[in-house]
Parts: sequence; structure tokens; C-alpha cells
Amino acid sequence: MAESRFVYVTYIRTTPERLWQALTDPAFTLQYWCACTLDSEWTPGSAWQITMPDGNVADSGEVLEADPHKRLVLRWRNEFRPELREEGYSRLTYELEPAGTSVKLTVVHEMDKPDSKLIGAVSNGWPHILASLKSLLETGESLEETRKWPKSK
Repeated sequence: MAESRFVYVTYIRTTPERLWQALTDPAFTLQYWCACTLDSEWTPGSAWQITMPDGNVADSGEVLEADPHKRLVLRWRNEFRPELREEGYSRLTYELEPAGTSVKLTVVHEMDKPDSKLIGAVSNGWPHILASLKSLLETGESLEETRKWPKSK
């Protein structure tokens, strides 16, 4: 059982097929995930990565499970912040469940490390990214704040 965990549940007016595409297709992720692309074959054992607009890798790992339109589980490591990279790999799970004319999306990001800095960081980022994804799928426009990579503070 994970010692650090972030859980987020939302309902999005879309189909499981469209939501899966939005989570895995770089043309979609560019629109709502800070101008980043997510690249993979999205099959168990394949590598995946998030590439920032400057070409550097933000996060990477391995696809552990892939059941298209239903479930995606990733081994996840941050690559651009040394203090987060040092913590090693976390686990991200997307669960997609039809719910009438919507899809229930459950996101669980967890790590077997107490007080994980990575889970603390993603707990701040995930709500904004997921709200932007919901907006994009429901209105055709992502949230303006998530269209570009954030400037350093």
C-alpha cells in the first residue's frame, strides 16, 4: 500500500474513447498539459514520456497496464527536478468508467514513500491539468493557464 497518495475524481461529459484519446494523444495533450506531449505506444512494457516545449523530458517511465478506454497504469518518475527524481518511481492509475452521458475519471498517483515530495508536487498540478482536460472535452477550449509551460518563480 502506498504511503503517499493523491486521488482525484471528476465526471466529464464525453465518451470513454474520446477521454482515452485526450489522455494519450500528443495532439490533445499539447492543448491542455502546458504545451507538453505524452509519447508512448501505450502497451504494457512500453516506455512513455512527457516532453516539455523546450524538448527536455519532464517525466518518464513504463506502461504497466493498458486496457484502452478503461484503465491505464504508469510507472512514473520526474526527470527535471533533481529532488523529485531522487525519490524514484511512483505509480499513476487512470480509471475510466461510463456514467450516463459522462465518464467518471479517477486519477490515483501514489508512492511507497512517506511524505513524498513528488506526490506533494503533483497534488498541486493535477487539479489544474484535469480541470483543463475537462474544459477542453466539454467546451472545445482548455484553460488558458495550462496552455503554456509555467515560468520559473
